[in-house]
Amino acid sequence: MVRVYVPRDTTACALGADGIAAAIQLQAARQQREIELVRNGSRGLFWLEPLVEVETSDGRVAFGPLELEEVEQLFNADGSPNTGHPRYLGLTEEIAWLKKQQRLTFARAGVIDPVSVSDYEAHEGFAGLRRALTLSPQQIVDELKASGLRGRGGAAFPAGIKWQTVLDAPAIQKYIVCNADEGDSGTFADRLVMEADPYQLIEGMIIAGLAVGADKGYIYLRSEYPKAHQILNEAIDAATAAGYLGADILGSGRSFYLQVRLGAGAYICGEETALLDSLEGKRGMVRAKPPLPALRGLFGQPTVVNNVLTLAAATTVLAKGGAFYQDFGMGRSRGTMPFQLAGNIRRGGLVELAFGMTLRQLVEEFGGGTASGRPIRAIQVGGPLGAYLPESQWDTPLDYESFAAMGAMLGHGGIVVFDDTVDMARQARFAMEFCVAESCGKCTPCRIGSVRGVEVIDRIISDEQRAENLTLLRELCDTMEYGSLCAMGGMTPFPVRSALTYFAEDFER
Repeated sequence: MVRVYVPRDTTACALGADGIAAAIQLQAARQQREIELVRNGSRGLFWLEPLVEVETSDGRVAFGPLELEEVEQLFNADGSPNTGHPRYLGLTEEIAWLKKQQRLTFARAGVIDPVSVSDYEAHEGFAGLRRALTLSPQQIVDELKASGLRGRGGAAFPAGIKWQTVLDAPAIQKYIVCNADEGDSGTFADRLVMEADPYQLIEGMIIAGLAVGADKGYIYLRSEYPKAHQILNEAIDAATAAGYLGADILGSGRSFYLQVRLGAGAYICGEETALLDSLEGKRGMVRAKPPLPALRGLFGQPTVVNNVLTLAAATTVLAKGGAFYQDFGMGRSRGTMPFQLAGNIRRGGLVELAFGMTLRQLVEEFGGGTASGRPIRAIQVGGPLGAYLPESQWDTPLDYESFAAMGAMLGHGGIVVFDDTVDMARQARFAMEFCVAESCGKCTPCRIGSVRGVEVIDRIISDEQRAENLTLLRELCDTMEYGSLCAMGGMTPFPVRSALTYFAEDFER
């Protein structure tokens, strides 16, 4: 029997994977050939989706991007994959775009059946949890500290310190909350983990619970991710049945219960305190700090709030040791980062690499330049609050400190490319307009400042007292940065200032 893999994740299905899967089954029935169709997750090579893989004695071979009318030519008469097919790519693992990566968090993505516990176990799954069950809570936290893992959600706060704070906090009840409200433009790494390797997130949350003494966890999932929602719930049910969740984890006497809660459809709920308010059933609004969520978080109890990638990386740290993870990266940026290539890009998708490659290398070697074929003019890194970077900054190493030094940020690793037809004055306006739409409204600099920002940029574009309004815009950015309660208003000036500084000509037309 031939095993055929067709992804079931959001991107692949949007590009026709469900139709391809149905056509393969129909073709097999017509030819009276037995196949096993596995709906795996994507490997993140979105520019090749739908990517179909066929298992052979030499390994899995790939075809993509496959069209419906090309399914009929997929197999030879003897049932072997047709190596003369126009979409034949050879051995999947030998595809250069994939082979050049350093995959730790995404090592299983696209390889396994995402809802099969046995498949996950066969690919080193739950090894980190099994080791964690042999360690004390402090030993687990110490391992995380030794790894140098920092929060992958954007703030880059050391994960081990956050876990230590919750461990040390006295409380009868503690919580683990996963921030899966992935709202940054150009980002999809969290979604890919949940749709391609959900047990990794589940395992990471159980490990976090063991580390800090929490027996309840919640995944706060973006409501726009219905496939992730379905897959996570399937995986949680299967993990519970297999003894990895519930009252007695693998006979250890330790407990952990996990639920998925859908988000409120607001960007601001990606901010950890607004997320906690939303999870409690309130309107998602930013809380003042202190107190920190690690001390008074969900329902006023000590709470670990980490994003999907951070919790997923914790499984690698526990399975292979903090020293192993620490060996990747540079400076204070340790481990790997899943960079997500989007926008006007020829080869979009997920690239997991150790910190240190330059932005130019990433966009040119992996992204292949623009989809339009025109020169790149600007690259936005870190989501809608990230700076627009001109060519003079593309040789900067991709690590937290290097980007912070030039007033930019890596954030969640989203990279959006613009060609030379972009109007950067209008992109600056979009940044302010985004803040208008997504502000929770709690603080004046963000709520009112963003509205005034749109108005001021409109006057600049219309050539109304341009010099005075440019000065006013810069002063407004300062007020928003230093006066806002959270990063929503505090970082909106980043893209605006970068556009003003490096693309000034667009404000003078």
